Amino acid sequence: MTDRFFYTLPTDPVALPLVEQLTDEYQTRYGNYFEEGGAVQEMNRYPPERFAAPDGAFFLLLRNDRPIAGGAFMRYDETTAEFKRVWTDKDFRRQGLAKRVLVELEEQAIRQGYERVYLTTGFRQPEARGLYLTTGYSALFDLEANPEDIQILAFEKALTASAGVFAARNSDAQVALAQGK
Repeated sequence: MTDRFFYTLPTDPVALPLVEQLTDEYQTRYGNYFEEGGAVQEMNRYPPERFAAPDGAFFLLLRNDRPIAGGAFMRYDETTAEFKRVWTDKDFRRQGLAKRVLVELEEQAIRQGYERVYLTTGFRQPEARGLYLTTGYSALFDLEANPEDIQILAFEKALTASAGVFAARNSDAQVALAQGK
């Protein structure tokens, strides 16, 4: 079993299975709750270029060349990356893959000069809420409130010096590879 991160864009055919699963998951959980068009509208909200270097990144975690997880970020502001599309294939959940994706997202954000992360998840995704709370993210909402009353659950995290040590160990070649050069 060989796992590797593969940097690309959401339009890459290899990303299609995860993009389709994520769209289906959003549609199943939310339907048209937030807006007409539901998951398709959400998945098309940002052009793929928003997830490209130098301001963003999109990658898949491949296992034996099969996409099993992935994540993305785009610029939120000058020092902040906004994480999006953190996803694990339904057949590979409960293996710690989402945490691996978060670590890779954080490390790549540091390599691209970001100091902070901002992200949101929906109220019908308690596993995502739990993931972010157990990996050092601070909730920007009242944790005691009913998540459905809040609807969009926002989190933030400073990208720490300890994570920066990792980034400093990476060579320019790895950064260039991650940016698709």
